[in-house]
Amino acid sequence: MSNHKNLTDNQLLQQYLTEDDLSYLGQLYQRYSEMVYYVCLRYLKNTEDSKDAVMQIFEDLIIKTKRQTIQDFPKWLYVVSKNYCLMVIRSRKNKPEIVTEDFVEFSFDLHQIENVQKKEEQLLKLEACIEILRADQKKSIELFYIKQKCYNEISEMTGFSKNEVKSYIQNGKRNLKICMEKRDHE
Repeated sequence: MSNHKNLTDNQLLQQYLTEDDLSYLGQLYQRYSEMVYYVCLRYLKNTEDSKDAVMQIFEDLIIKTKRQTIQDFPKWLYVVSKNYCLMVIRSRKNKPEIVTEDFVEFSFDLHQIENVQKKEEQLLKLEACIEILRADQKKSIELFYIKQKCYNEISEMTGFSKNEVKSYIQNGKRNLKICMEKRDHE
C-alpha cells in the first residue's frame, strides 16, 4: 500500500476502477477521511454516528465510484458525504425526502439530468447561495427545509414572528432562485 502514496487522486481512482483492488480506493479515501468525518459531525452532531458514517460512506464508494464519472474526487466526496448525512437525518425523522426542487425552481428539470456530476454541481451552487442569504432568511430556510421545522417551531427558536418566518422563507427562496440563475450563467 505504501507505493500508492505517490499516486494522484485520479491515478488511485483509475487504478481501483481498472484493477478492482480496494487498496487503491482505501488509500484515496484515507486522504479525505478526516474531511468526511467533519462533514458528518457537522450534520449528525454526534461523534459515534459520524464515525459510523465514515465507514458506511467508504462502503458506498465501492459501488458509487464505478457508477459515476468523477472529475474532482474531494469535491465529489464532500457532496456524497453531505447527502449521506442528510439521508440519515431524514430517515431518523421518518419524513419525506427534501429535494433541492423544494428550495428553488431551477431553469431545468433535475429529473431529466442523466449526468450526476451536473446535479452535484447544482447542489454545491445551492449550498453556496444559501451561505450568502441574509442571516434571517438563511436561518429560516435551514430550519424549514433542512431541519423540517414548522413555522411555529421556527418562530419559537428564533424569536421571529410567524409572519416574519413566512416572509423570510419566501424571500429566501426568491433570492436563492436569483442566485442560482446567476451562477448558471457564469
